[in-house]
Amino acid sequence: MKFFVEKDSVVREIWGKGDTILFIFAGASAEFALNKAVDWLYYTGRLPADPLGRLFSTVNYARQIVFSENEAALRAIDKITAIHTAVEKKRGGQIPDWAYRDVLFMLIDYSIRSYEIMERKLSIAEKQEVFDVFNRVGLRMNLRGLPSNYEEWLQMRDEHLQNNLLKSEFTVDLYKQYRKHLGAVRFRLLIEGQILVVPKKVNKLLKPGHFSLLTPVLGLYKLLRTFRLDWFLKSTILPKEYKQEIKELDVA
Repeated sequence: MKFFVEKDSVVREIWGKGDTILFIFAGASAEFALNKAVDWLYYTGRLPADPLGRLFSTVNYARQIVFSENEAALRAIDKITAIHTAVEKKRGGQIPDWAYRDVLFMLIDYSIRSYEIMERKLSIAEKQEVFDVFNRVGLRMNLRGLPSNYEEWLQMRDEHLQNNLLKSEFTVDLYKQYRKHLGAVRFRLLIEGQILVVPKKVNKLLKPGHFSLLTPVLGLYKLLRTFRLDWFLKSTILPKEYKQEIKELDVA
């Protein structure tokens, strides 16, 4: 049976670990808020209305792509395309190609950054592997202007960071929604996680700080994983109504 992502791929390892996924969410939540096309997310209302629901929805789609056999993964990608096409039709406009690329670039970048925070440094070949998986998602969605390799992606990623981010009224409002849905303590944890994972440009625009309070406790957390006590900490980071979803974050 052919899979969209090979069973021994580092991408499966990245997306099979709940703590890595939480860091991916932390980084993406920061960058989404700064993206110049964030008005599209406000048009649907899904992200500001339910940031955590958006997280788990994204995780479910990623799982379908990363852990399914090839045809099922392609159907999942086509469903994502159809959802966005319906939104474009309803609004009477098109989501810019660069905005689609931004999302793919975020998934590549934060997959790498998050795994390196929680596990180990990736080799260039492994980073190329992460790039290849999500670039194939973009090709299936018929996106234009995609990079052809990891080195080209690095350059385009930097250009996107410099050109496509802006702190706006949407940024301010979205952070208010994060705080509302997470509560003060969990919101603070989100910010500390963002400090660890976001690129310099994102940090410069949001100004969350340069030292994360999570840095001293990461070693302890990794030790707790050895004794399978990390689930308890994950359950304190996210609201109790997401108890089942939290358990399902770890699929490896």
